[in-house]
Amino acid sequence: MPKQTFYHLPKEKKDTLILSAKEEFSRVPLHEASIANIIKSAGIPRGSFYQYFDDKEDLYFYLLDEFTQNTNRRVMTILRRKQGNLTETLIDLFQHIVHNRHNQDNKAYLKNVFLNMNFKIENTLARSMYEENQKSHYQSLLKLVKTDHLNIKSEQELNDMIEIMVSVTIHNLVRVFVLNLTEEEALTKYINQIELLKKGFQKE
Repeated sequence: MPKQTFYHLPKEKKDTLILSAKEEFSRVPLHEASIANIIKSAGIPRGSFYQYFDDKEDLYFYLLDEFTQNTNRRVMTILRRKQGNLTETLIDLFQHIVHNRHNQDNKAYLKNVFLNMNFKIENTLARSMYEENQKSHYQSLLKLVKTDHLNIKSEQELNDMIEIMVSVTIHNLVRVFVLNLTEEEALTKYINQIELLKKGFQKE
């Protein structure tokens, strides 16, 4: 995560660095990204960069965490609108991300994120709400989820169900970028999988 010196930067300088980083991570995957390109674009010395971040991975996962936190806030908004229906919320969120993947501000960046998915990236996307600074947010989310129609017996089972559904969501987002699916193709496949989860696989 960023060092305190980053948070003390003037907003304009901070925004310039973030924009430069996003441009570099949009151009190439993390392992090919160059700090030299980022600092050249941002107009800062290399020494200043290391006053703000430990390395390019630190900066990359800061950006990813920002994206995830924005997504979490959207989930809360949709969940309220859907009156606590978790599956409808995730379908709405999935459709929103797929529909907006061509937004020029995020198109190349998100494509690189999902095309170069690894455990650490997936873990950041899926589990940021479980981190210490997100626990209160997650507890608020749990309170919004309507459970009377769900076949669960405890909060732990609800946690497990959410984790499974988030994993399915991320997997389908990866497919969107790898296979360059249309919105209709992506949504049809995703909804089919969510419906399978809802009804289960084993006959009574």
